[in-house]
Amino acid sequence: MPRYRPPHAASCPIKEVVLTTHYQRIANLRSAMTGRRLDALLVTEANNYRYLTGFTGTAGFLLITADATTLATDFIHIEQARMEVSAPVETVRVKSMTEGLPGLLDGISNGVVGFDPEHVTFAQYRRLESLVGDRGLQLVPAEGMVESLRAQKDSEEIACIETACEIADKAMDFIAARIHAGMSEKQAAWELNAFLHECGSEDMAFDIIVASGRNAALPHARPTSRAISEGEPVVIDLGARVGGYCSDLSRTLCVGPRPERLAFIYEVVLKAQTAALEEVSPGMKGDQADGVARKIIQEAGLAEFFGHGLGHGVGLAVHEQPRLGVKSDDILVENMVVTIEPGIYVPGWGGVRIEDTVIVRASGLQVLTNTTK
Repeated sequence: MPRYRPPHAASCPIKEVVLTTHYQRIANLRSAMTGRRLDALLVTEANNYRYLTGFTGTAGFLLITADATTLATDFIHIEQARMEVSAPVETVRVKSMTEGLPGLLDGISNGVVGFDPEHVTFAQYRRLESLVGDRGLQLVPAEGMVESLRAQKDSEEIACIETACEIADKAMDFIAARIHAGMSEKQAAWELNAFLHECGSEDMAFDIIVASGRNAALPHARPTSRAISEGEPVVIDLGARVGGYCSDLSRTLCVGPRPERLAFIYEVVLKAQTAALEEVSPGMKGDQADGVARKIIQEAGLAEFFGHGLGHGVGLAVHEQPRLGVKSDDILVENMVVTIEPGIYVPGWGGVRIEDTVIVRASGLQVLTNTTK
């Protein structure tokens, strides 16, 4: 096999996408804050403050009140913040949240300050409670406020995801043509990593999965030095990132003829995924969507081997709202971007997963990843 040479970037054109809607996102969040009777909201999770301001740094916090939005970050990130963030967001330099938050709270009196308990440690909570309480304010949990806004994508976000899906499709086509018996899982993953970057992916949406043989029974397997053999399942899960937004794509390959067992399990998973792609629609709850595919796998006698949900939201994070699973009451609405990924995993043998990234449209699901199955 000739040595791999990355293609020229010109062979993998991508669209240039610029996000410009941060002002409206903050306005939408303020409306939600009013509904929850919050006078201020503290945002500490990086994807959340990126969504609201465009700041891509990994240290800082955002404080939103009725009439001000302030991004606070440290010395390392302050110049980056000033370059990336524009009005109406003010940027300030602080040493830490403990040092910087009190001054930002001075203009609030007898108010309620929300925070997201899913992104604050217990130690941070105790410091926040003290800082807020010292000013006569009330600290209350306000989980999921930004995430619920992020779940429904605007046209600019969708453009980024569409481009990330185009790159993912190219990468899957590349490895499907190149994979061979004797290639290690690590080699395949490395070549995919290089290809995705060459095609314009800013980074991997997540660590690439290449899992062959019995390793394919691990839904989140890590590539190993194991050599791929003929006649066994090879689960490949990859994603690109464009404008910060992710794609998520899985296919199950086989080098050489498919054994009867692999062919049977593959067809069950494909039937389950096809049914979900055809039947899932806006207005469904996450558990109803999951049930469409799960019923088919149950009827095939393989229910015990489908241990995760049908899918999840995709955006700035590769796993975000909404959730499609047996206990999910999230409601699907137009312009949500989710995955549809049934899988069967048999310990000691291997597994099969088929996954596409899709948009929820008024008429059903629009599939964004279109490489062959």
